Amino acid sequence: MQFVVPQFIETESKVIGPISVRQFIILLASGLLIYVFWELFSFWIAAILGVFTLAVGGAFAFVKINGQPFHLFALVFVQTLKSPKLKIWHRDTKQNIKPAKEKEPKVKLLPMTAPKQVSQSRLSELSLMVDTGGAYKAEEINNKPPTQK
Repeated sequence: MQFVVPQFIETESKVIGPISVRQFIILLASGLLIYVFWELFSFWIAAILGVFTLAVGGAFAFVKINGQPFHLFALVFVQTLKSPKLKIWHRDTKQNIKPAKEKEPKVKLLPMTAPKQVSQSRLSELSLMVDTGGAYKAEEINNKPPTQK
């Protein structure tokens, strides 16, 4: 049984020509706000506010920063401005923390000894064990009776 795996899930579906639903709603809200400015204010004030509103609406609708829509960038930017610039850790001095009592170690340490010298034959036995994945053990090889020819 085969299943269809959706691809390009991060792209918005285009509804009205090359414009997605999100972009259309942002542009529609910007246009309505410009119309309200036109009705309430004089020409020059409405023109200045209208250009500013159109620029902000266009940025929110079409601009992407690092592959993310502008509204996500603006949200993170505002959160960054609201957060403190310097983070300082204050130790909580209200708690009475007592240091742990030092205990003697339960394990006795043995004096260090020099490592044993490994002979060439022992190295070859170990390499055989490693190469065969443990299938052949050195003790079994050494304890076998010699084969007759």
